[in-house]
Amino acid sequence: MAAQLLEDKLTCAICLELFQEPVTLPCGHNFCEACIRKSWGRCGKECPECRDPFPDGAELRRNVALSGVLEVGRPLELFCRTEGLCVCSACAVSECRPHELGLLDAERRGREVQLRARLEATRQQATQTETQLQELLQQSSQIQDSACNLACSVSGKFSSLLQALELRRHQELRTIKAAKAQVLAQARAGEQQLRGHLEALACHGRRIQDLLEQEDDRTFLQWDEDQMLGDLKELLSQLSGLLLEKWGHPETPATTTDSDPVAVPSAELSAGLCQCVPSAVILAGTGRLQADYRNLTFDPSSANHHFSLSCQNRQVKHCRQPQGLAKPGSFELWQVQCTQSFQSGRHYWEVCVSDHSVTLGVAYPGLTRHKPGPHTDNIGREPCSWGLCIQEDSAQAWHCGKAQRLPRVSAQLLGIDLDLTLGCLTFYSLEPETQRLHTFHALFTQPLYPVFWLLEGRTLTLCHQP
Repeated sequence: MAAQLLEDKLTCAICLELFQEPVTLPCGHNFCEACIRKSWGRCGKECPECRDPFPDGAELRRNVALSGVLEVGRPLELFCRTEGLCVCSACAVSECRPHELGLLDAERRGREVQLRARLEATRQQATQTETQLQELLQQSSQIQDSACNLACSVSGKFSSLLQALELRRHQELRTIKAAKAQVLAQARAGEQQLRGHLEALACHGRRIQDLLEQEDDRTFLQWDEDQMLGDLKELLSQLSGLLLEKWGHPETPATTTDSDPVAVPSAELSAGLCQCVPSAVILAGTGRLQADYRNLTFDPSSANHHFSLSCQNRQVKHCRQPQGLAKPGSFELWQVQCTQSFQSGRHYWEVCVSDHSVTLGVAYPGLTRHKPGPHTDNIGREPCSWGLCIQEDSAQAWHCGKAQRLPRVSAQLLGIDLDLTLGCLTFYSLEPETQRLHTFHALFTQPLYPVFWLLEGRTLTLCHQP
């Protein structure tokens, strides 16, 4: 209301704008000097508001007070809600006339109410947050106590289990040692019997030979053939019985009771050990795998420019951003090959992958390094390469552009066995136990380089042995 009243007082009734050089008529009404003179030129000298005539010979007088208000300005006593600014009375009439205005103290009271409400809401939120924090700290303490108790319980159970396994190991070793001594004793006894039988057979053979050389017909014909054959049959019967006793079916192992959680029959224990120990470890015991194991390194000059090599060129990672300019002769595809190549003999190496969407393989030196089509890899898509592509839900064996679908591979540790003498390339999964994935059979006529493809974000490491 106050702002509207002030606006009316500072507005010319003719142009309805802020006064410009205001003048006052004898009747007391104020107008712009230009506006009143223009009005008199059309309608005669009288007040446009009260129609009071302007005296002849009188002059228009400038309203000094009103001019001062318009020229000097007023204090910032109003608030423009539209602009969010404090304004004076003059600005309220000229610049903020169509805007929503209010008095400063009224606006302040409204703002204080809003801020107090916000402050109260903030305090309530702080209280709730403090309560949640205390609950979280209490839960964390409970989790730590539970984890500590569980760790102690598991450690105790594993200690008992290890003690039981160690005791069982000693028992089985003693059983094996006793069985070994018994079997060796039987073998020595059998050896002695066999040697005695061989000597008897030799003696019998000599008697027959002497009989054949006998020239006297009566002596030859009086020889007791039935007795001689009977002796021979008895020797053969004893020999057959000895062989059946030695190579007959073994006795069924004794059945264990449920009260002994680690009691396992010897036959079952041996079979379980052979199933649990990876074939790579078993082969290592023969010394063959150790001799065939190869510590490989990546060839930096072949790596795609998105690949980052580390760990002395034993680890490669496919990065989103290029790691530098592409090197001459490097793969435009998302691939990298090893520095080493093989042309004869047998070779074995292992790799560790971070996730699926990788391809392991070997290729001739002429493997294409350009990107001729939409594919990001060409391992196994040409006659000069063989590869195993590991996807999320399955695996595929690729060669000459043809794929053979294989079951899903979940292991991260994989082995590759290349036997150039036999023409075999075999891929193994080494976790949780050794499993053959696929074998390629081919006549390899050129040197073979290990080669790999990785999807973005994947990491592949070449495993080394001392």
